[in-house]
Amino acid sequence: MNVTGYGYKDSFKTIIHYIDNQFERYLHDESGLNRRHIVDNRVHCCFYFISPFGHGLKPLDVEFMKALHGKVNIVPVIAKADTLTLKERERLKRRVLDEISEHGIRIYQLPDADSDEDEEFKEQTRVLKASIPFAVIGSNQLIEVKGKKIRGRLYPWGVVEVENPEHNDFLKLRTMLVTHMQDLQEVTQDLHYENFRSERLKRTGKPVEEEVVDKDRILQQKEAEVRWLFDPTQN
Repeated sequence: MNVTGYGYKDSFKTIIHYIDNQFERYLHDESGLNRRHIVDNRVHCCFYFISPFGHGLKPLDVEFMKALHGKVNIVPVIAKADTLTLKERERLKRRVLDEISEHGIRIYQLPDADSDEDEEFKEQTRVLKASIPFAVIGSNQLIEVKGKKIRGRLYPWGVVEVENPEHNDFLKLRTMLVTHMQDLQEVTQDLHYENFRSERLKRTGKPVEEEVVDKDRILQQKEAEVRWLFDPTQN
């Protein structure tokens, strides 16, 4: 999405409007006749990028995430992690988590591994949980390192590799998204979508199914009026 002017007051409403529109479209399709072939375009995950240059969350970050956390699964991500030392990175992570808790912001919580899962998956889950907020770097540049092409950033002192877990959390973030996509979708369905559906019902006072019937009835009346205008003898 292109959010022009993001950073100014109320600029994030474009994103909220988009998320609500996807819920609205899904709700309408779910209430129609062709329920088996619904295309699910709901937003199941939001990577919220946090600047590494401040000392934690900005007021806009707090305001936006509080407006968003009841609509979508928020995964906080620290951007441009290569601008921080390892100590600075860990300190910023702790600060961000403390402020998220302090302001009552609800972020996506990775579920615990089941007791019957293998030890490797349990350890992976533990590492992913401990890595939140994920600190990542990005690059479109391919650099040759020891005869291999890797995606990274070249500095006078060396290379920062995007897919090197010792350099940043990009691989952990990708692993989280792949291994927990089903849970993200289930939380969207059972929590965020149901909240939207409930609020929608309270606001309109009647189910969407009735609105669809009402629209069909109005359309039929209009068609009858048009037929009468052209051929009054039909009535």
